[in-house]
Amino acid sequence: MSTRDQYDVAVIGGGLAGLAVAIQLAKQSFSVVLFEKEVYPFHKVCGEYISFESWPFLQSLGVPLEEWDLPKITQLKLSSPRGTSLQQLLPLGGFGISRYKLDNALMQLARQCGVVVCDGVTVRDAVLQDDLFHINTGTQTFFARACCGAFGKRSNLDVKWDRPFVKERTTSLNHFIAVKYHAYLSLPSNEIALHNFKNGYCGMSAIEDNKACICYLTTAGNLRDSGKSIPGMEESVLMKNPFLKKAFAEASILYEKPLSIAQISFEKKAQVESHILMLGDAAGLITPLCGNGMSMALHSSKLAAMLITLYLKNEVSRTEMEHLYVQRWNKQFKSRLRTGRMIQSVFGSEWLSNMFIQTMKQFPFLADKLIRQTHGTAF
Repeated sequence: MSTRDQYDVAVIGGGLAGLAVAIQLAKQSFSVVLFEKEVYPFHKVCGEYISFESWPFLQSLGVPLEEWDLPKITQLKLSSPRGTSLQQLLPLGGFGISRYKLDNALMQLARQCGVVVCDGVTVRDAVLQDDLFHINTGTQTFFARACCGAFGKRSNLDVKWDRPFVKERTTSLNHFIAVKYHAYLSLPSNEIALHNFKNGYCGMSAIEDNKACICYLTTAGNLRDSGKSIPGMEESVLMKNPFLKKAFAEASILYEKPLSIAQISFEKKAQVESHILMLGDAAGLITPLCGNGMSMALHSSKLAAMLITLYLKNEVSRTEMEHLYVQRWNKQFKSRLRTGRMIQSVFGSEWLSNMFIQTMKQFPFLADKLIRQTHGTAF
């Protein structure tokens, strides 16, 4: 075994959670290797709204948020498929930033901290043997005392490890696709809009450089019924909502073709798999309409980094580290995920979403309470 291939920590996945945990551990003088299958910088399917609970944490990592003059989002606009709408003040609010910009900045910070970033590399398997993880990339094996899985919503490792959510039969929680664009669009910079359509909803909000993120979630059935054509589905399904019809007509799309992902599941997931601490979406995926999946990913990295530090310093055992991580993860996020699933069941249905919005308009304090239940506090 070469010492060049042995590290204190291996991180599989280089999104927000993976990069953030790598930076924190490297700042503790631990040796860290991070694997990312894509090559930086790159775009990701994501709503690109982050609640302000993450602002101080990102600054602590070294991200110069104040210098970037990012749009501050304080208002929520909801609409039903037929166009009934609601305006609501966001209790905490957030900011808009593309994953292209933020992930690349975190990657550069990670390298500056000494993290060995292996982008363009896919991990084939990770197995704990004799208290040491063996990380196989197909061409090389790396070794680490601790390992984090931060590989997003679904990966080849989920399938290889036969994780239960991968095997679930089609349900209302696991048959989604997501589509994203960047565009120039006349949109209030302080507003995030969530527009419902049949079996889905579309989020729109400002990001850096006067651009907007347009990202929607819908069922695989909608795409199938539209001849597997994304433009066809947008024309026949999304644009039945008058707000979406107007937005798509006015938007200057910046992508040659949309980014898309399939087989998205909101089923429950284990927070520890084969002794690997799962972070972000790999541990549990909150519905995008709740608007803080990125904050949960970042917060989970802080929980993991604290416990891995204790383990590497021999202050807790591996078993204790894993138990404490699950315990603290559930304390922070379990109720938020449950509330998100409940809200998800309302959206996408014309009569349910219309009734929901009408109720929220009559009783604004209920909307405020629901928003608070899907968000946390600064960490």
